Amino acid sequence: MVEEIGSTAAGDIIINVGPQHPATHGVLHLVITINGETIQKVEPHLGYIHRSIEKMCESLTYRQFIYVTSRMDYLSSHINNHACALCVEKGLQIEVPSRAQVIRVLMDELTRIASHELWWGAMAMDLGAFTPFFHAFREREAINDIMEETCGARLTMNYMVPGGVMQDIHPNFQSRVKEFIALFKSKVSEYNELVTGNIIFQNRMKGVGNLSAADAISFGCTGPTARGSGVSCDIRKLYPYEIYDTLNFEEILETGGDSFARYMVRVREMSQSISIIEQLIDNIPEGDFQAKTKAVLKLPKGEFYQRVETARGEFGVYIVSEGGTTPYRIKYRSPGFSNLSALDHMARGSKLGDLVAMMGTLDLVIPDIDR
Repeated sequence: MVEEIGSTAAGDIIINVGPQHPATHGVLHLVITINGETIQKVEPHLGYIHRSIEKMCESLTYRQFIYVTSRMDYLSSHINNHACALCVEKGLQIEVPSRAQVIRVLMDELTRIASHELWWGAMAMDLGAFTPFFHAFREREAINDIMEETCGARLTMNYMVPGGVMQDIHPNFQSRVKEFIALFKSKVSEYNELVTGNIIFQNRMKGVGNLSAADAISFGCTGPTARGSGVSCDIRKLYPYEIYDTLNFEEILETGGDSFARYMVRVREMSQSISIIEQLIDNIPEGDFQAKTKAVLKLPKGEFYQRVETARGEFGVYIVSEGGTTPYRIKYRSPGFSNLSALDHMARGSKLGDLVAMMGTLDLVIPDIDR
């Protein structure tokens, strides 16, 4: 809901959206200046869920700190954990078994689909379409059931460890993933019929929240937000990690730069993730699921950085080590903060009713921004 808190002599009105508001998808506070229905300025106020995660990680061991990142972008928890494990492995020069590498990538892509499913349902619901939300959760629940069976959890799985994964996949994993692939492919036409091809939805999205390629780069946008403006920035392609350089998949780019282009990037990315999973699910190597490592890990003195592609964009882990059992300094580069910074630029001159569409296509997860 919006609440008037003041106005200026020029006739501008200042309103609050949030910090508790269904369209902000978390405790995000927007102070919006409008003139009539036209947005003059959007000023995000952050910090409502700041937990000092980076400082907290400096008192945790190199095994423990990984799982704190599950609580940042909780819809990309596997991928966040993966980045941390890769950074530790880079410092210790651990060689990860090929079986573990394939399992990690499978989990990453299932996570990406699950995240995009939730986004798709919430995006449609933000614009007034309630039914797609249930359709999205039907497929997402199938992924959560697979995760729960192998990892023991449905959201913050804590499955990645330095050297591989915590335990081997469940005996049912491959068969259940194949069942999910068949389910997803049978439902894609519903997505197009309900939302993508809906003329009302298209009218709410096309030409709304324009962001040029130059502006996307200037604001540091990554992920689908930048790729919707034609900016090539998929870390899996540009800086391949694990086995991504051996896989055949397409970096999805749209050149429209508006909300509909960002929408189409995520919808098309789900099919690319399905393609990656299909390439791997019958080709999981035999062998160990975890490399042998010491019980207490000590990174050599130095600085280490690792980046990965989450469902929202580039996630980076920067570790400064003094040679001890805990990091001297940790810094995370989360995609949500930079993507949110472009909201004011996108929204100026638009109508207040279009703000929800713009925010939805940024796919914000507020704990990822606040940390």
